[in-house]
Amino acid sequence: MTNKENSLNWFEISVTDINRAKTFYEAVFGIKMDQMEMMDAQMAFFPMEEGNGKASGALVQSTMHKPSAEGAIIYLNANPDLSDALSKIEPAGGKITMPKTPIGEFGFMAFFMDTEGNSVALHSNN
Repeated sequence: MTNKENSLNWFEISVTDINRAKTFYEAVFGIKMDQMEMMDAQMAFFPMEEGNGKASGALVQSTMHKPSAEGAIIYLNANPDLSDALSKIEPAGGKITMPKTPIGEFGFMAFFMDTEGNSVALHSNN
């Protein structure tokens, strides 16, 4: 890895019901996710801009993808203020497991369980 490369370039959030998960994430973040089948997996892609060097990812349903509340935690960008996304989590079927919490000069974070049983985090500057 060179100094110019990101340590993260792609992420996948495992799901058991791609349509339910897609509906949840679209509601929480106010986004539209494109869906397709690839290599025996159903995928719904987070919005991305090709070639900008920023990481993106997808929801993935396959026999190899198992949702989990344990292990690595993905922090999704909820700028400018994660309160907006956080307020949509429970109405969309998720559960807030840690409310908006200050992390000093690094902004704020929160944790939630999505509709698939994944533990996911939010981060924002405000």
